[in-house]
Amino acid sequence: MDVDAKGAQSGSDAVVARIAARQHGVIRLDQLELAGIRRQGRIVRVKAGRLHRVHRGVYAVGHAGLSREGQRLAAVFACGPDAVLSHGSAAALWDLLPSPSLVHVTVPTRAGRRRRSGLRIHRTTTLLRSHVTRRHAIPVTNPSRTLADLRRTVPRKRFERARRQAEFLKLPIDPVLEPDGTRSDFEALFLAFCRRRRLPRPEVNVRIGAYLVDFAWPGRRLVVEVDGFESHGTRSAFEADRERDAELKLLGYDVVRITWRRLDRAPAEVAATLRALLRDRA
Repeated sequence: MDVDAKGAQSGSDAVVARIAARQHGVIRLDQLELAGIRRQGRIVRVKAGRLHRVHRGVYAVGHAGLSREGQRLAAVFACGPDAVLSHGSAAALWDLLPSPSLVHVTVPTRAGRRRRSGLRIHRTTTLLRSHVTRRHAIPVTNPSRTLADLRRTVPRKRFERARRQAEFLKLPIDPVLEPDGTRSDFEALFLAFCRRRRLPRPEVNVRIGAYLVDFAWPGRRLVVEVDGFESHGTRSAFEADRERDAELKLLGYDVVRITWRRLDRAPAEVAATLRALLRDRA
């Protein structure tokens, strides 16, 4: 190799080192090419142990021992220019929860590859620019969007733990992420179901007459009770529920009872039934 070629190689490596230093030790394929390192140059550097492939099109520079932040940024780079860290991984970056085993990344499209090793890819069309920020130089969903994603995807207790931690850290969070008034995981799941199916938001654990009902649309005179077998599977509970339904009927309310099994196996039918009842009682 002549002196000029060696100088060019040294200059390219210096550019790569500067870029990687700003990116937790990782670099993208397009950045390597902009630095003057093409395919053959990548092969030489991989064989020499100066580049280490982390994901397709993403390399660690100098050594393969990436920090946690380097692993997260490499995952984001692997999923495209608009990808962001999200869900449990975003919660970990915001110090809300421990880091999950897989790196969670959201991509603002429904198209594309579904699986990558070590990654959990979420695809959505509702990720807005206002939902995205940077923390430690990593594109990430902001605290409100992170909590909204967690509310839909993790058990209620885990979401509540993350929300309380966000409040303790004084992170900016949307008021709709304040406690929702539910008393059980099933109630929280039903409220999330109403949001996903675009049903009008019901009042939660509201008193009607002598009874505290799970959900109600008072203006439509409609009540929903979510029935878990643990609390409603005995003969005495069955009788008490029927007495309660009759009393609510006398007060002008229709009562719909929804089991976890039905909500899980026939969500479209449950949504259609509720939508029809709400429409008819408008």
